Amino acid sequence: MLSAKSLFQEILDNDESFRLFCSIAAGGEAQGGWENGRIAALVPEGERALAPKIARHGADEDKHGRIFTALLRRRGLAPVPVPPDTDYTMLLERCGIGIAHDRLRRDEPLTVRDIIVYLAHSRVTEQRAAEQLGLLRKHFADHPEIGKAVRVISDDEDDHLAYTHEELLRLAAAGHGRLIQRTLRACALTEIRVHRDVSLAVMARMGRILGWPKSRSALLAAGIRAVYAYERLAGWHRMVTLAPPARRDALGRPAPPAPEYV
Repeated sequence: MLSAKSLFQEILDNDESFRLFCSIAAGGEAQGGWENGRIAALVPEGERALAPKIARHGADEDKHGRIFTALLRRRGLAPVPVPPDTDYTMLLERCGIGIAHDRLRRDEPLTVRDIIVYLAHSRVTEQRAAEQLGLLRKHFADHPEIGKAVRVISDDEDDHLAYTHEELLRLAAAGHGRLIQRTLRACALTEIRVHRDVSLAVMARMGRILGWPKSRSALLAAGIRAVYAYERLAGWHRMVTLAPPARRDALGRPAPPAPEYV
């Protein structure tokens, strides 16, 4: 039976596919940690109250990277290089989504417009992350090997998503509503395309590792393209709507101590 649960279980059960999955995830989280750390250091004077929240976001991403690396270490596995066509964060950056890395490497304060670009990028990508981790949590929250890691990361992604809603609504109330909506729409439409391409690349590599028949790989690829078609038609709207979150000031409190999660 082809389902999200059975598919991930197959990846989890094989050391090589699990190593690729965790390596891709760890690389993306580490990149996100660096980006948030630089943005926190360059926040403009009028938005300095945001800096601790952005820094907390970056610390969470760094923690997630360490968790995925620890999952590998627990199995006696080493990370593998992330194939370029599976590098979600770098592909988004190359498509002009978020703040360019060249800009972040310069020690020049960002502008309010830059902060809006950052928050819109985070709103869209954290939607994806929260949904994906929510799905893993549904099926693997009690798994003896990865359950605790999934629960920890899923909680954090929900906090990150809540924070982006709250801050974008604050900036919209300050008169930036049109810019926010334009930026969100551009981010969402690019993200769904990049997500499709990365998903196809990841599943192709998993298929080769796991020896899937061509018919199964073709079926999975068709499913990925069908999801993209739906998201391109209407599904992207869920990534651009803003609503007051149930979790208020989700990143405004100190991060809890970081024990060994796995």
